[in-house]
Amino acid sequence: MGGTRRATARTLMYDAVAGVSVAMVGIPQSLAYAELAGMPPVAGLYAGALPPVLAALFASSPYLQTGPVAITALLTAGALGSLATPGSPEYVGLGLALALVVGVVRVGLGLLRGGWLAYLMSQPMLLGFVPAAAVLIAASQLPKALGAAPPGAGNEIVAAGWTLLHPGQWSLPALAVAAATALVIVGARRIHPLVPGVLLAAVAGIGLTMLGGYPGAVVDHIPAGLPPFTLDGIPWHRLPELLLPGAIIALVGFSEAASIARRFAAEDGTHWDSNREFLSQGVANLAAAAVGGMPCGGSFSRSSVNRMSGARTRSSGAITGATVLAFLPFAAVLEPLPLAVLGAIVILAVTGLLRFRPLVRLWRISPPQAAIAWATFLATLVLAPRLDLAVLLGIGLSILVFLWRLLQLDVDIAVRQGVVTIAPRGVLWFGTAQRLDDLLLDVLAKHPDAARLVLDLTRLGRIDTTGALALRSAVDRARDADLDVDVRGIPPQSRRLTDLILTPRTSPLE
Repeated sequence: MGGTRRATARTLMYDAVAGVSVAMVGIPQSLAYAELAGMPPVAGLYAGALPPVLAALFASSPYLQTGPVAITALLTAGALGSLATPGSPEYVGLGLALALVVGVVRVGLGLLRGGWLAYLMSQPMLLGFVPAAAVLIAASQLPKALGAAPPGAGNEIVAAGWTLLHPGQWSLPALAVAAATALVIVGARRIHPLVPGVLLAAVAGIGLTMLGGYPGAVVDHIPAGLPPFTLDGIPWHRLPELLLPGAIIALVGFSEAASIARRFAAEDGTHWDSNREFLSQGVANLAAAAVGGMPCGGSFSRSSVNRMSGARTRSSGAITGATVLAFLPFAAVLEPLPLAVLGAIVILAVTGLLRFRPLVRLWRISPPQAAIAWATFLATLVLAPRLDLAVLLGIGLSILVFLWRLLQLDVDIAVRQGVVTIAPRGVLWFGTAQRLDDLLLDVLAKHPDAARLVLDLTRLGRIDTTGALALRSAVDRARDADLDVDVRGIPPQSRRLTDLILTPRTSPLE
């Protein structure tokens, strides 16, 4: 009994250390991601407080940390930017409504055991979308890090380009603060992954402003106190406008959490349940909608910190949320934080997502899949802020390539000493059956002296009824030409259908 209690206490201690460590990183990150989403900074803190506590009750992964994340924040900005002015009360209300939609979709998928839907986001589509989204995120924060104010509210790439082409508009104090922030974060990582570089940079920035050494823009106002519990701010009549972007965020945002959780589960040799994780992430978003937060998801960087800090159970996530919740009455201390620091924090956070080498390698592996990836990449950059359209384009291209591949039936033909061997590769179904029939006619016409036909079905993945009838027709045609027929390698799952091709012509399908 005593040993069990000591083990429990030790596990709780590890979880507490990990949870508090993540909170130290998550508090400044939450402010930065709220700015990225166009929400008030406090919305990021609210989304990092109660939502992780409730998510921990349902989560499957012991390491996954829930809260504001870069990709979801960018998708939020893209979904709401054309509907209201960022930061306005209308925009904030729409942000809460979007969190509600994301939460309902994820909870519904979890309860209906729809975790498999997470895998509908094809890997090539994500390979194109994620780095493009990272480019947009970094571009959106560049003016903030340099203290510039681009004219107009155009595409993030345009704004970043304008900023780079007008160095005279840069603020030297902002540039110095952003550069110092980057040095602190990178230097902390090199010392040890658990050194809270983000927190150190934020504290240094606050100290610089309080000492009167920074004249640039700061966070300015963060209401202190616990988050409000109300749904009054949600514009219920506008929910239909948010159904499509909410569903996209629910799936695309979950793919990030799923990849983190699957990777850690594989490394630990443990089971991971996508349905429970959908439920967990859904409950977190419902909580965010109820407490003035913003759409949230699973964070790769904070989950990694959680694991490296020694987390043992899901309680570490709850402790992270409880720590942020306890900090909220004192959140006003973050008001002097320079916006240049937040910009640099976001840019450094997404550098790991700028993976272009897989995009280049994909051309050598599969040109059709590479076309999906690059088309999604370019669409994400060009269509910004309508990232939902880019995602839909990527999904549509993935489906088209899948259908195109289904329509391809590769057939290897070998003729040797009067024996014709036909070996089809792919799926033999009503879309490809005619090709096999036409091919056999051509082969028999070219080799009238053939004495034997071998149909090698070893490399067929599946055969439907039409495909089976096409095989039967091929066999009958060969027998009518006085050829001996040998059928080999019938797929086990198609055995019942293809048995009829070996029987006399009394098939019940004729």
